[in-house]
Amino acid sequence: MSKLRCHISISLDGFAAGPNQSQENPLGEGGMQLHDWVIRLAAWREPHGYEGGEVNESTRIVEESRENVGAGVMGRNMFGPPGGGPWGDEQWTGWWGDNPPFHYPVFVLTHHPRQPLDMEGGTTFHFVTDGIERALEQAREAAGGKDVLLSGGAEVVNEYLAAGLLDELELSVAPVLLGDGARLFDDLGDAKVQLEQVRVVEAPGVAHLTYRVVT
Repeated sequence: MSKLRCHISISLDGFAAGPNQSQENPLGEGGMQLHDWVIRLAAWREPHGYEGGEVNESTRIVEESRENVGAGVMGRNMFGPPGGGPWGDEQWTGWWGDNPPFHYPVFVLTHHPRQPLDMEGGTTFHFVTDGIERALEQAREAAGGKDVLLSGGAEVVNEYLAAGLLDELELSVAPVLLGDGARLFDDLGDAKVQLEQVRVVEAPGVAHLTYRVVT
């Protein structure tokens, strides 16, 4: 059975990005600290075109996060640029350069229509204007029985949680306090979200907490 999974880094006070996100600072003030643990890993660096890197307890977490993934979903703010709005001349192609690290179809939630964007390495961005359920439906069809990875950001994760559509949530908790920004578990409305702990992995600079979402 295909699952909708989310793997996201957050601060100890629950923020997935800091305040004042911008094109120059897409993760907001202090937000890059949330990813210090992964940027130094060889398992992260190689797919992003960098050499070297560490191997530690987080390596298998990163490797497992890529297993059995056939498609992805992300919010407009994660694809960028910050501020949203009409696409204009459609020159914006995301934060990842000509060869994004996904290598599968990615469905971007947006209010503004745009033609699919084919990138190098097998990544195609599809822009979905008719809601989270439709984006997931299209992603599952494209995944061909494999899992769908929900990349974020926090607002979109909260929407899928509140709608009862998320199956698995892995939090990589960095020892950082941001105080403000985009916060996970905000604005869930009347949703009664229940989480069942699956595992805890301690690693340098981070703790990985995996939960099954109970419906």
